[in-house]
Amino acid sequence: MSFKPYADESAAVQVGGLSIENRLDRVSLAGNLDLTRDKVGLQHAKRLRDLLASVVMELERQGSALPEASKAIKTDTVKNPFG
Repeated sequence: MSFKPYADESAAVQVGGLSIENRLDRVSLAGNLDLTRDKVGLQHAKRLRDLLASVVMELERQGSALPEASKAIKTDTVKNPFG
C-alpha cells in the first residue's frame, strides 16, 4: 500500500464508498462502507484493516511526542465572490 499516514496533504484512497484522505495532522474517513458477507466484503475489510494498522503504527511510532489533543485549525470566512 502506498498510502503513508500523515505524510502529505494530497494522498487519498477509496475502499468501497469510503474515502480515506491524508493530511499532515490527520487522516480523515468519509462515506459509507458495507462489509458484505462475500469475497468483496472480505477484500474491503482487509484493505481497511491494513490501512488502519498503518495509521496506528505511525501514531505509536511517535509515542510520547504526540500531543494530548490536536488543536483545531482556525479558518477564515470570506465573502462569496459569486453571491
